[in-house]
Amino acid sequence: MSFLNLKNKVFLIFGVANKKSLAWFIAKTLEAEGAQVIYSVRSENRKKSLSKMLQDKPIYVCDVEYPEQIEQLAKKIGTDHRRLDGIVHSIAFANYSEGFKPFYQTDRKDFLQATAISSFSIVEIAKAFKPYLNKNASVVAISISSQVMAENYGYMSPIKASLDSSMRFLAKSFSKDSHIRFNTVNAGPLKTSASAGIPGYLENYLFAEKLTLRKEALKTQEVADVVVYLLSERSSGINAQGIVVNSGMDMNYFDEEVVNLATQIKSG
Repeated sequence: MSFLNLKNKVFLIFGVANKKSLAWFIAKTLEAEGAQVIYSVRSENRKKSLSKMLQDKPIYVCDVEYPEQIEQLAKKIGTDHRRLDGIVHSIAFANYSEGFKPFYQTDRKDFLQATAISSFSIVEIAKAFKPYLNKNASVVAISISSQVMAENYGYMSPIKASLDSSMRFLAKSFSKDSHIRFNTVNAGPLKTSASAGIPGYLENYLFAEKLTLRKEALKTQEVADVVVYLLSERSSGINAQGIVVNSGMDMNYFDEEVVNLATQIKSG
């Protein structure tokens, strides 16, 4: 038997966009362990674009910006699959169409839309799927490595902070009548298509690589492996936590090489 014991378990994943998506790496790893993965994508166009990649795997359409679609999805999946062993929330959206703005110039409409999709949707998903989750199920949301004030990430940093907090409060509220766990995986910068849409992300990605203790960028598979572990019952003692996966980046601010590069001081 596999250490993770995921064979024949059923998991729902939100957020697969393409082969570079963290959600896709998670799905592949789960399937390699013998689990069944159900996919939820935001539109019919996305479903069509993924049809070749996902082949005959179950794909449902749900735009989490609309609560009624989440409720409909839960009922449909509940009818088709009865019970779930876990859910992965790997969804984020921000309107950067007008380019970078200082945080104080954030548009209310943009902030509320991004919050609904990137953060509050996990509360609505948890509520809708509660009747269909096994009592020891695990819910994992993808967040960011630390609440650093990255200017180019704009208003998504406080929104991700609200996602982290919401997961902790979900863990507390679900504990009244279940052992369902809620954790976030707080990842460092990754090379994904979604990240490429963030202004200045490449520069931040390269900077983060310099800050890692190993001087090597974080790999998407490394983050996926932690998510899969949290979905398994081997992590049953972990609840209401944010697991940081960034190869030590947030502990290495005063790395000699980085300090020298930043201050143009030649060592020796």
